[in-house]
Amino acid sequence: MSGEGKGARAVPVHKVLNNNVVIAVDESGRERVLMGRGLAFGLKPSDTIDPAKVEKTFILDAGADGERERQLLTDVPYPVIEAVSRAVDQAERSLGRQLGRRLTIGVIDHIQYVLERLDQGLRIPTTSMPELRVLHPHEFDTAQQMAASIATALDRELPPEESVFLTMHLLNATRDEPNGTAALLFRRVQHVVETVEHGLGVRLDTASPDYARFILHIQFLLQRLVSRTMLSSGDTSFFEFAKHSYPRSYAIAVDVKAYVLAATQSELTDEELLYLIVHVERLASQVSLGTPSETVVP
Repeated sequence: MSGEGKGARAVPVHKVLNNNVVIAVDESGRERVLMGRGLAFGLKPSDTIDPAKVEKTFILDAGADGERERQLLTDVPYPVIEAVSRAVDQAERSLGRQLGRRLTIGVIDHIQYVLERLDQGLRIPTTSMPELRVLHPHEFDTAQQMAASIATALDRELPPEESVFLTMHLLNATRDEPNGTAALLFRRVQHVVETVEHGLGVRLDTASPDYARFILHIQFLLQRLVSRTMLSSGDTSFFEFAKHSYPRSYAIAVDVKAYVLAATQSELTDEELLYLIVHVERLASQVSLGTPSETVVP
């Protein structure tokens, strides 16, 4: 999204969606959304728009997607559109990159849905997902800023879990990967964590350095599977030592190996399994030393 500069030529109106949103057709024949508080008040299709009054503009998709976006911008109250647009602008400055129209539309749709649910006394269930802060600290911090900005602008209290949802929106917008790849990787990391917690019988201390190292290791392990660059060594002596010295951690690592095989059709090498055993054993030692953890009741 971008603002219209002052001094630009007046823009002919094509269609008024509401008092704040107008559709215009640019020189290339593309439909362009122009937005501004009270921008379209009293306008007729034969009128022109003063570009100095335009706060935001973007090009609509063609076809069904464009029609859905047009309907969304017609129906959602302008304060929500304005609050989200400003939050996205701040996020672009924070991340140092353009995030695209799809992010803005997606967040507008999401926030309006959240507000409607809150008005009905309902909340969207989710977990705190502490792995996000470890794996994507910049995006998570930016998402927190976005949630605070939107809440302040609308004078509404948003649930804390909005930072999680907005982080996932940002990841989809900033990752140069097929749509959903970041979310898929994250779900797999979560499943590995749950497997380790089940094997140890505790909820791990998500604030500990060992937990952060473990999460990063799992992320890189899964990425190595995708790129087919798994660690491999001809020397199995360290693996055999770890296997026999840490039987519980080895058993947990084998469970993780089984999950990874089922999820990715790729089998972990003994070298990868060795490093997994070491990380699990470190987490097990943390628990045995009395680091705060929540016991899992079978």
